Amino acid sequence: MEYEGQICRAPMERSSFMLPIMVGCSYNRCRFCNLFRHLKYRELPFEQIEAELARVKNVGGNPRRIFLGDGNAFAQKSDRLMRILDMIRQYFPECEEINMDATVTSILKRSDAELEAFYKLGVRHLYLGVESGLDDVLAFMEKDHDQGQAYEAIERLHRIGMIYDAHIMTGVAGQGRGTENARALAEFLNQTKPAHVVNFSMFLHKEVPLYQNILDGSFVPASERENLEEERCLIELLTADILYDGFHDFIEFRVRGRIPKDKEKMLARLDKVIEETPETEVYSYVQGECPALERCGGGNVWQIG
Repeated sequence: MEYEGQICRAPMERSSFMLPIMVGCSYNRCRFCNLFRHLKYRELPFEQIEAELARVKNVGGNPRRIFLGDGNAFAQKSDRLMRILDMIRQYFPECEEINMDATVTSILKRSDAELEAFYKLGVRHLYLGVESGLDDVLAFMEKDHDQGQAYEAIERLHRIGMIYDAHIMTGVAGQGRGTENARALAEFLNQTKPAHVVNFSMFLHKEVPLYQNILDGSFVPASERENLEEERCLIELLTADILYDGFHDFIEFRVRGRIPKDKEKMLARLDKVIEETPETEVYSYVQGECPALERCGGGNVWQIG
């Protein structure tokens, strides 16, 4: 497979066949995100998509699970997405599910009939960038939706049987607001009941708009310890049946399990790492592309070596 840019998908999709149908992200305005800013967004031609399906079939592939890339694949025009889903069915009729990233607005712009048609063609998991439980944070980060819209979109998905999975980000509310954000997120997730929650704790990048907000003081990043405390508060308040996976790049810590079954073990792991993490203003910061990172700057930043 020829792939342009960085491969980005949830860990639950690591065994899926990843089929690119576009390059970059059609939205690409979240203030913290640098995954697709170096790419010029474009839709891949049908001929290229079909050639990839034929290649996989010709080498004996028969994927049961397919993930459509890149960012926000669900925002494709309905007729184009329908054609791609039909094409997948022609090559792999035994495929059990087709999954992709989506935004709240890309769901709300669909009619119920369109959502039902996508479901019949195999669309099952949509990964939504929920990020925060606070409307002012969503607006500041230019997420292009508020909580009311998110509730509406997820309700429509549940009605037709689609599964929603949530991407969240501890630290997104900034210094001093971790507990507030955790409580709001817990309420939202307990009500909307995602199958999976993936938490990528915030790290900073000099090439994203948010970095300028840090320089001018309009956004003060939380420390890694504060992010851990926010995550602990969130997990403690979650009651819905959720598979949770949380990542912290700078301190190389990951906590995962099923809530509520594994909650106490997860909280114990967090308590241990919180106790070991200094209260100083230590945070993750990337100066270049993400691979080959090294700690530098006295231990409080990362950059390219």
